[in-house]
Amino acid sequence: MRAYPTWATLPGPQSLATARNRLLFFAWVFVINGLAYLLYAAFSGHLTRDLLPRREELRNIGRSIKDHLLFRRPTGEAAKRYNVLQNLAYLMVIFGLLPLIIVAGMAMSPRLDAVYPGWVDLLGGRQSARTLHFLAAIGLLLFVLVHVFEVFVGGVWNQLRFMVTGWYALPADRQGKTP
Repeated sequence: MRAYPTWATLPGPQSLATARNRLLFFAWVFVINGLAYLLYAAFSGHLTRDLLPRREELRNIGRSIKDHLLFRRPTGEAAKRYNVLQNLAYLMVIFGLLPLIIVAGMAMSPRLDAVYPGWVDLLGGRQSARTLHFLAAIGLLLFVLVHVFEVFVGGVWNQLRFMVTGWYALPADRQGKTP
């Protein structure tokens, strides 16, 4: 009996070596893309201008949580900005989950442990590193799933147009007028 059906495993039925090679390739693509994004965010001001929550936003986090749970969408210019929950989620992913998944992934490599002995113990050993790597991957998956859900809730075509062109049509208010 197999743990997973062959159709659900990549690259195929039983090729652990090929799977590791592909994982390493895409891990490097991931790291290079992440570094490019961090450099862009830091030097363009995106990090401080768009991602760091303001003090008044942090004070109103309870209202933001309530609005999200009740599916209340922002209107007017507020619809064009990240809200406090989005800010915190992005910061948690950028400075928490992504570094954790990279460090935990590196801790699973016996070669790196041979070069720098003992550093894997900081994560609690290889098995703890595997667990942390898996949990960070699950966190990233949840982040992506919430994003896809929000795209559907916020209007697929408007959101896709915004992602591709940067143009966002403001949602109309209850009277049918755009604020």
